[in-house]
Order: sequence, then structure tokens, then C-alpha cells
Amino acid sequence: MTEEIQDHFDDANGNLAIGELEAAIVDYRKCVELDPEFFDGWQALGLALMKTNQNKEAIGCGLQAVTLKPNDQLAWTALSQMYVQDEQIAEAEHAKQNATILGIGGKVDRNAD
Repeated sequence: MTEEIQDHFDDANGNLAIGELEAAIVDYRKCVELDPEFFDGWQALGLALMKTNQNKEAIGCGLQAVTLKPNDQLAWTALSQMYVQDEQIAEAEHAKQNATILGIGGKVDRNAD
């Protein structure tokens, strides 16, 4: 990670901590713009967007996160929550299943979807 990305990520986390969600979103967006493979940036951006009810975009970020790290249990759990908030229950259940599989030591095969 470059110093510029780290600075934006730190600023975003600081803004998130004090409840400045829109400012955090701006910096998280910059992180993933600078490095489209920055998993933590996608994950954090998705969660911040979910907190501001920007559900469709949050889901897109969550999907990018699980694409980058298909065997990350927390990423699947967050994606499930994003789907629930958007009332996409079948998709939420599928994401929850993947999180459960990972929780018991299994692996997720993204090619099976």
C-alpha cells in the first residue's frame, strides 16, 4: 500500500470514528480508486455506504470485497447484512451460507456461483 492510500485510509477511519460518514466515504472511495485491489478499502467503503443507506452501492463494494478475498468470513457476513438492509433475502441467505461454511473451516468456490 502506498503512503497516499494509507493516509486516505487513516483519514477515513478517523472520520468514521467521529461519525463523519460522508467524509469517510470520500476517503474510502479515493483508496479504491488508487488501488482497485485494496480489499480493506472496499470492505470499509461498503460498510460506510450501508450505514448511510446507499444499499445498492454498498452491495457492489461488498461483492468486490468477496471477489478479492472469497474466503474471508467477515466479508461474506457484511455482504449478507448489506443484502438484508436492501431486502434481498435470498441473496443474504446465500452470503450467510458462505460465511457459515468459512466459519466451520470450509472454503468458498466462487466459480460455483
